[in-house]
Amino acid sequence: MYEMIYHGFLLACMIVIGGLIILCLIRAVLGPRLADRIVAINMIGTMTIVEIAILALYMRESYLFDVCLIYAMISFLAVVVLTKIYEGAYQERKLKSQSLKKGEPEADRKEQKEEGQ
Repeated sequence: MYEMIYHGFLLACMIVIGGLIILCLIRAVLGPRLADRIVAINMIGTMTIVEIAILALYMRESYLFDVCLIYAMISFLAVVVLTKIYEGAYQERKLKSQSLKKGEPEADRKEQKEEGQ
């Protein structure tokens, strides 16, 4: 009897987390800023890891925990790469807006940057 309740609880948790993943996917698509999208993608990765862990408990398959660990590493790496790309785009936009305020043409700014390196 307890086993049926346990399996029902795990199944309910998986359904709820699946719904939350769909909501995070909507946030990732509609997010007003890029930072919101990155956070939503990170949340999707984390909830997917939890889904796999619950599935491992539900099916009593221990190899799925190894899949969780691998997925966690890949998800972490993906978020770090996305953050680096976002930071680079932000810095480039910031430099461009500063050069436009100063009245410098972009070509002159690139030449100065190349000479400085």
